[in-house]
Amino acid sequence: MAGLLEGMGYQTWVLDALLVIPIAGAAVVMLRPEKESKWIALWVTLAEFAASMGMWWSFDPQAGMQFQVVRPWIADWGIFYRLGVDGISLFMVLLTTFTMPLAVLGSWNYIERRERAYYALMLLLTTGMIGVFVALDLFLFYVFWELMLIPMYFIIGVWGGEQRLYAAIKFFIYTFLGSLLMLVAILVAYYLVGRATGEYSFAYDHLLRNAGYLRPAAFWLFAAFALAFAIKVPVFPFHTWLPDAHVEAPTAGSVILAGILLKMGTYGFLRFALPLFPEVALSPSVATLVVVLAIVGIVYGALVAMVQPDFKKLIAYSSVSHLGFVMLGIWALTEQSVQGAIIVMINHGISTGALFFLAGMLYERRHTRAIAEFGGLARVMPGFAAVLTVVALSSIGLPGTNGFVGEFLVLLGTFRTHPIAAAVATTGVIFAAAYLLWALQRVLFESLSKEENRHLPDLSRREVLVLAPLLAMIVWIGVYPAPFLRRIEPATQALITEVRGAASSSAAALLQEASDGN
Repeated sequence: MAGLLEGMGYQTWVLDALLVIPIAGAAVVMLRPEKESKWIALWVTLAEFAASMGMWWSFDPQAGMQFQVVRPWIADWGIFYRLGVDGISLFMVLLTTFTMPLAVLGSWNYIERRERAYYALMLLLTTGMIGVFVALDLFLFYVFWELMLIPMYFIIGVWGGEQRLYAAIKFFIYTFLGSLLMLVAILVAYYLVGRATGEYSFAYDHLLRNAGYLRPAAFWLFAAFALAFAIKVPVFPFHTWLPDAHVEAPTAGSVILAGILLKMGTYGFLRFALPLFPEVALSPSVATLVVVLAIVGIVYGALVAMVQPDFKKLIAYSSVSHLGFVMLGIWALTEQSVQGAIIVMINHGISTGALFFLAGMLYERRHTRAIAEFGGLARVMPGFAAVLTVVALSSIGLPGTNGFVGEFLVLLGTFRTHPIAAAVATTGVIFAAAYLLWALQRVLFESLSKEENRHLPDLSRREVLVLAPLLAMIVWIGVYPAPFLRRIEPATQALITEVRGAASSSAAALLQEASDGN
């Protein structure tokens, strides 16, 4: 397969195609009759997924950055159309292309007005999300980061629930304020490196090679990047926009938020914040702060999820807890913990995405998200009950499911550097079992006391088509994670070596400066 793809010149055009196909599809959606929009969006996202799958076969884990594209854009200002993928970004791209056809199919019956605009925005959002994961020019990265924000604002604000406008504005303000600070940091880094080297460029590799020139402003630059990414994750206490956005967003919007958008924050830390500012990121004060916030997020998210009466809000707070594991794994900065963090990012997109789909399917039947309104559904919806049970167990981290692999690696790696933090974080797994098993009991296994629940239809063929790929991934990663870890491992090893080496060199340089001053 790899040889066939190479003969097609796949590596030279795949990233261009992944960015252009959704935009072209959005244009076609807007030009065709509204009744065709969902079908066009489905075929476009399936084509996008098919195009991306070649990356799985042709990716060489040992080759570093691949599928690279470099073209001048605004060359006089050092802005280039520069794209590439490594073992870290590969799975973020594949997660995006895997999720989007399911999100379109999951919207089939839910979206009944302004369908043309909705599906065009979904496709535009696809380009923005993939662009964030493949951009290797910081100006281009910022363009895609902002491009993603606009479609999601309208998806929540137009097709969301009763408080949709409040949730959309809150989401926009939080994200946009963080983005503005990041833009300032990008411009300052561009100026400092350009002034020192004589070459003004937004190229990531250029800034990375000359990151030493950022040292005078490193703390403030890191803070600006970190705030933008922390809001997106979201890291406690910047999480308050997330429950509102999840609850009010349409089902597909919640799936995309949980499955992909939150990962942009953790990806940003891995790709930009740690490599560019390692001496700040690994300084005792910053590292301790991040680890503490990660643990607070794990425990707080789980405890608050436990008392939520709204099913979607319960899932939203579980995201705060799960992403806390990712942040903990990143800052432990061991091979196991960083690999585990990336696996948790993938698994969270799959399992939490499936939970939001299931919550949406209940809402379509009963038009309520209140857990107390259900009970005994296993008797009337056995297929739904079986799927919800498997997905909940994967979110808990049951061995044999995808959730176990990532959390186990994070905790294993973290025990080497932060044993107390790892021990406290383990309670998050216990709390996850508590709130999810209790939710299962109330929704599926208590008495069938409400008349409205007695004749609910079980999963339709369309809903089975949405859930089957997610269940397959839950089992595949849980039983045989080796293909994923094999592709991730070299990139994480290179990242850890680079960050720790740069931090040590920076510390040595500071000591030398201090001794020279004396």
